[in-house]
Amino acid sequence: MTTMNGGPWMDCRIWSRLPQRLIDRIIACLPPPAFFRARAVCKRWYGLIFSTNFLELYLQASPHLHMFLFFKQHKKSSSYIFKNTSSTAHDHHHQEAEGYLFDPQNLKWYRLSNSFPLIPPGFSPVSSSGGLVCWVSSAAELDSSAASGSKTILLSNPLMGSVIHQLPSTLRPRLCPSIGLTITDSSIDLVFAGDDLISPYAVKNLTSESFHIDGGGFYSIWGTTASLPRLCSLESGRMVHVGGRFYCMNYSPFSVLSYDISLNQWCKIQAPMRRFLRSPSLVENRGKLILVAAVEKSKLNVPKSLRLWALQECGTMWVEIERMPQQLYLQFAEIEGGRGFNCVAHGDFVVILIRDKALLLFDFSTKRWLWIPPCPPGEGDDDDHELHGFAYEPRLAVPITALLQQLTLPFHSFTA
Repeated sequence: MTTMNGGPWMDCRIWSRLPQRLIDRIIACLPPPAFFRARAVCKRWYGLIFSTNFLELYLQASPHLHMFLFFKQHKKSSSYIFKNTSSTAHDHHHQEAEGYLFDPQNLKWYRLSNSFPLIPPGFSPVSSSGGLVCWVSSAAELDSSAASGSKTILLSNPLMGSVIHQLPSTLRPRLCPSIGLTITDSSIDLVFAGDDLISPYAVKNLTSESFHIDGGGFYSIWGTTASLPRLCSLESGRMVHVGGRFYCMNYSPFSVLSYDISLNQWCKIQAPMRRFLRSPSLVENRGKLILVAAVEKSKLNVPKSLRLWALQECGTMWVEIERMPQQLYLQFAEIEGGRGFNCVAHGDFVVILIRDKALLLFDFSTKRWLWIPPCPPGEGDDDDHELHGFAYEPRLAVPITALLQQLTLPFHSFTA
C-alpha cells in the first residue's frame, strides 16, 4: 500500500495491534535524541526509562553508536563552565554542567542540559568509556590538598544524570596524573600514572597505580603499582586503550608509553618523526593505535602537514596511513595559528579540536575531511572558552551498573 506521493504507508489499525513488546523493542533501537523526543507521546512511553524490563530489553537491542561528548573550559583557568541551579540550603554546593553531544554521522549537536546536577565543584571530566564519564577531583575547592593529593573519582551517565557512583580514592597523592579508563559489560580498569610527590625536593618518582573489578569477583583496588621508564614527562593527562594496553604521550623528546594491563608493565615506543612533531595525540581506530600530529621540517624541503600513523602489530613500527590535503592544511594552519590542537576519535571518526573552537572531522571509512558546524552557545556563554572532547557511546543503561552498586554507593549518599 502506498500514499499519493508514492511513499510507503501502513493502516493505523495495523499499528494499533502491534504487540507492546514489539513496540518497546522498536523504541529501544532509537538513538537517544529520538528516544527522549518519543517520551512526550504518552505517559507509558515517558515512564519506560524507569522500567526495569524495558532497560533489560534496551541492553539487548540498542545499537552501539559512535558519538562525541564535549565540555567547555575557560581558557585562562582549569575550571569548566558550570551554572548554578540549586536554590535550597541543603544542596547549594551542587552545580550543573552543560555538556554537548555531537553526532558525526549527521553532523548534529545536542545540548545535554540538566545532565550533571550532582557533580560538585572541583571535579573535571577526564575520560569516557562504556557510556560512563569519569570525573576526578582537581581543584583546591574540595580541600587544601585536592590539587596535588589523592584523587576522588566519580562515574556518571550523562543521559541519566541522577545516579553518580564514587569509586575508592587513589592511595598516592599525585600532581596532574595521566589517566586511562576502559569499561566493558563486565569489568572496569582504571590507571593513574605520573609523579606521586614522594618529596618536593626529590627527583620525580614516576609510578602508576591501577584499579580493576570484574563480574567474576576479582578486585584490585589501587593495590597494583608499577614504575614508569626513566626520564618520562606525562603532560597530556590522557591515555588511550587498545587491545589490553593503555597508551599515552611522553614529551621531551616525543615518544609513546605503553602499559600492559595483564603484565603490569610499562615500556617506551619511539614516535615517528619525533623531532618534527607538533601537538601529537593518540587515538584508537578499529583496534589500532593511531598517532595524529602536525609535521614541521622547516629546514628541509618537506611541506608542513598533518599526518596520521598506525602502530603495527609488532608494537614498535609506525606506518603513515593518511595525510591532510595540502590546500586544507593551509586553511587549518591559518585558523590554528601555531597555538596547538587536540584530537579525539570514536569508531571511524576523528575530531580535531583547534583551541579557538573550530573543529575538523576525518572519516576513516570515506577518507573525507569536513569542517564541523560550531557548537551551539549555552546559557550565558562567551567566547573565552575551549572545547574538550571525549569519545562517547550514549546509553540509557550500562551493564556495569549492577557491579558498581556492589562496590559503591551513589555519590549523594556520601555528601548528604
